[in-house]
Amino acid sequence: MRLGIWGWAAVVGLVILALVGVAVRRPLVDALGGEGKPAPASAPRVRFEPVASGFLQPVDLQFVPGTPGRAVVLEKGGRARLLALTGAGPASPGADVVVVDVHERSELGLLGLAFHPNYGGNGLFYLNSNPRDTGPLRTRISEWQLPAEALGSKLAQQTRVLLEIEQPFQNHDGGQLAFGPDGYLYIGMGDGGSRADPHGHGQNLSTLLGKMLRIDVDASPAYAVPADNPFVTTPGARPEIWAYGLRNPWRFSFDPRGRLVAADVGQDMYEEVSIVARGDNMGWKVREGAHCFPPAQTSCATQGMQDPVFEYGRGDGASITGGHVYLGSRLPWLRDKYVFADFVSGRVWALELPDRAGEPGRAEVLGRFPHIISAFGRAPEGELYALDFAQGLVLRLDAIP
Repeated sequence: MRLGIWGWAAVVGLVILALVGVAVRRPLVDALGGEGKPAPASAPRVRFEPVASGFLQPVDLQFVPGTPGRAVVLEKGGRARLLALTGAGPASPGADVVVVDVHERSELGLLGLAFHPNYGGNGLFYLNSNPRDTGPLRTRISEWQLPAEALGSKLAQQTRVLLEIEQPFQNHDGGQLAFGPDGYLYIGMGDGGSRADPHGHGQNLSTLLGKMLRIDVDASPAYAVPADNPFVTTPGARPEIWAYGLRNPWRFSFDPRGRLVAADVGQDMYEEVSIVARGDNMGWKVREGAHCFPPAQTSCATQGMQDPVFEYGRGDGASITGGHVYLGSRLPWLRDKYVFADFVSGRVWALELPDRAGEPGRAEVLGRFPHIISAFGRAPEGELYALDFAQGLVLRLDAIP
C-alpha cells in the first residue's frame, strides 16, 4: 500500500535528508500539455520565514475573523491552540482553544477548523475530527462556541454534533472544512481508505465517502441540505453531495472568483489540482488525475468526468498539500496565483488557474524546501503561511532578500 499523508510522517527524517540532498530527477512541471518552465529547484524564488515554533504535528491554520494577527493552529493529536503573530519575533503556542480526545493513528486526528461567516456575532466555529470513544471509527463534524474576546482565557464548548460518517479504514479521511462565498459549509471527504478504493465509494452516490459535501449549518437540530445541491432529487443519492469521485481532498480553498479549488492526493502515479463545481464527477477510481486507473489500463470510460487543471507525477512528489490563491503585497509578482506544495518532496508551486475548469493551468516551481508542509493558511491581508508538520513551525511565505 502506498503510504498516506501521515504514513509519510513516519519517515520524516529520511524525507528531510532527501529534500536537502537529492537532485531533481526529471523536469519539474507537467501542466497537462502546458509550457510551464519552472525555476530550478536550486534557485528558489521565495523563502519560508519561521514566525512561530513549538507546535506538535500541526495540520491546520485558520486566522480569527476580525482580530488581526491572531490565528488558531490545530495539532493532529487533538489540541487547537491560539497563536498571536505580533511581528516582534518568533511566537510560541498560546492557550488552548479546544482539547478533544481523538484517534491519532495513521491519518486520524483533529484535522480541520472553519469559523462561521458570522463568527463576530455568534462566536461559532466547526471542527472535523475522529473521536476516540466506544463508537465505530468515524469522522465527526461538530459545532463549538467561543467568542473572539474569550480566546485565550477559556476553552470552547461543543454545542452540537452536525454529522458523523463511519470510516472503514484509518486513512483517506479528508479533513478540510471551509465556508464558501454562498455561506454554506463545504466538507472534503476521502474515499474511506485502504488502497484503490476497495468499496467503490468514489463513484457511489449513496455514500458520503469520496465526496465534496455542502450543508447549511444555520438550521437545527443538526443541519439542512441546500435546495440547489445537485443530487437532492436523485433517487438513492445522498443530498449532501456537491461533487464526487474524489480520493482524498486533504486541503481545498476558494479562489477570488468563488470557485472551489481542491488538491486531491493520488494513489500510484499522479497528484492533482482541480476546480470542483456543482455536480462534478472528478473521476476516482476510474481515473487517477487525467489517466485511467489502474495505470496498466489503457482505456476507460471518461465521459462526464472533469479533468484536473494541473497534475504532477512521482518524480516531483507523492502527496499534495493544497493551498490558497496569493492576495498579499510582499510578493506582487505572485498575486492571483494558487500556491500549493508536496508533503513529501518539499516542492512548492505557483499555478495560474485557467478561466474554465478542466483546462490546463500554467505552473512554476517556486522552490524545494526542507519543510514537511501539511497545510497553508491565508491571513486577512492576503499573505500566505504554511505549517511544517515535522518541525512544528508556522512559516510565512516571503521574498528572498
